[in-house]
Amino acid sequence: MTDKTIFDPFTLGALTLNNRIVMAPLTRNRAGDGLVPTDLTATYYAQRASAGLIITEATQVSPQAQGYQNTPGLYTPEQIDAWRKVTDAVHAKGGRIFVQLWHVGRVSHVDLQPGGKAPVAPSAIRAETKTFVNNGFHDVSEPRALELEELPGIIEDFRQAAANAIAAGFDGVEVHGANGYLLEQFIKDGANQRTDRYGGSIENRARLLLEVTAAVVKEIGAQRTGVRISPVSPASGISCSQPQPQYDYIAEQLSALGVAYLHVVEGATGGPRDNAPFDYDSLRSRFKQVYLANNGYDLDLATTRLAQSKADLIAFGRPFISNPDLVERLSTNAPLAQLDPTTLYGGGAKGYTDYPTLG
Repeated sequence: MTDKTIFDPFTLGALTLNNRIVMAPLTRNRAGDGLVPTDLTATYYAQRASAGLIITEATQVSPQAQGYQNTPGLYTPEQIDAWRKVTDAVHAKGGRIFVQLWHVGRVSHVDLQPGGKAPVAPSAIRAETKTFVNNGFHDVSEPRALELEELPGIIEDFRQAAANAIAAGFDGVEVHGANGYLLEQFIKDGANQRTDRYGGSIENRARLLLEVTAAVVKEIGAQRTGVRISPVSPASGISCSQPQPQYDYIAEQLSALGVAYLHVVEGATGGPRDNAPFDYDSLRSRFKQVYLANNGYDLDLATTRLAQSKADLIAFGRPFISNPDLVERLSTNAPLAQLDPTTLYGGGAKGYTDYPTLG
């Protein structure tokens, strides 16, 4: 046991974080024309800059990577300039901020894809899920399988987006390898039935995530790079027959790349922590850098896990939506404000920047 608390400063790579509390990525569907963050976005993140680290909402690495209405990108000059306003606002408040980079793969709709084309995936298997498009939730579209020669372009999109992130003033990036999106679709055999070097074995199915991460590390450095995984989450209709050996291997390989942290969704994303058997301590032992734990954490559980050295940083998601001063509320045992679920996705300031602080 240790006497560590979530309110202690923490060293992450070359950064000093004010505490061990991380704001998890939270999709809010409020990007403006051209999928650029708005001035409201800058206000939203600056309000929450007391977190030791903010990880932004998932952000597209290309037009093809989009799967939800009004989610931001990081591939045009206008998007880079808009994100710079966000990072400047957070840094002015003394905060640290990473951007989460994603490609949704099959979790998309033809109305969001360039030219109305089919979404892409490792295999032509439709996800049993819905996406937010045309101002409502609708079934995702049937995907097509990516050709082998297309995969270097996917890797390049992530590398370029990472370079754009640094140009926009971010302290680093998080590669989104979780929640049933493209990189996890390659990892998990419920979505990947390929017979080439990106399918079949544990090593082959992990290849795209590792190649993307290696390209990002080469571009911006390992200390500025994190990776998110969700070993047993069924999010977006995903499944894996043997998650333990698959993710033990991934943890070892990411550790060898030297990435700054491994962000682990423990259990079902936004759901029960014990939805499926999995040994998270095994990941912890194999990954030698910072372990960022996520899913269903409150102050008591966070304190216990830190004291047991089972995690280094703790991510909080929805509590940050309705509590911009979550760090202060936790530190003073103040009651938490409840969020308005009707304002989670899309809209304006209501339910976004108008939640009051204790002051």
